Amino acid sequence: MRALRILHLYPDRMSIYGDIGNIICLQKRMQWHGLQTEYIANTVNEKLQGKFDLIFMGGGQDRGQIPVGNDLQTKKMLIKDHIESGVPALTVCGGYQLFGKYFLTKDSGKIEGISVFDVVTKATEVRMIGNVVCVNDEFGTIVGFENHSGATTLGEDAQPLARVTQGSGNDGTSGFEGIIYKNAIGTYLHGPLLPKNPMLTDFLITQSIQKIDSNFELKKIDDDIAMQANAFAQKLPR
Repeated sequence: MRALRILHLYPDRMSIYGDIGNIICLQKRMQWHGLQTEYIANTVNEKLQGKFDLIFMGGGQDRGQIPVGNDLQTKKMLIKDHIESGVPALTVCGGYQLFGKYFLTKDSGKIEGISVFDVVTKATEVRMIGNVVCVNDEFGTIVGFENHSGATTLGEDAQPLARVTQGSGNDGTSGFEGIIYKNAIGTYLHGPLLPKNPMLTDFLITQSIQKIDSNFELKKIDDDIAMQANAFAQKLPR
């Protein structure tokens, strides 16, 4: 099997609170599954072309999202074509917001998104920060760390990633965290997210190889340490 091509959008501008750990986790876990990877970084003012098997974008400060948001508009058709065709993606915090319809900031006006997700985000005066525990019927208990003041509202037919049992999630009131659309995930969970949630990692990996070899079976990996971290994180105070 050829190497899986991982696209990392704006690693120099959108990678806070350990987001780069998600890339490290993906590469290492793919290696454990017997897969090869090719890492492609793309940032502002760089042309984006080609085909990718998995897309990742992390978070950044509100003001720093302005040039990223502008640049993302030049790449949105290629990205959206990938998502619509089933290519998996993980977008965290600022990446999640910019994959939505728009982010209405407090000081910098509206930053247009690329409308992969049916969500809108508006700045608030409330800082939603702390450890999060949420539950997804397929993936089980998901843990992470949030730090955002933007409140994200899902469209009427949008599917949240999980139900919040501890923390604020999307907006602090809906009881939902993140979104999942086709094989793309948007979430506020930093930490990084994937090392403590191997079931999410394997979901992304599984979807990334479907068009290459739909019969490929992941190896069984001993996730005892990862799940101990998951269980410990569930007990952390808010």
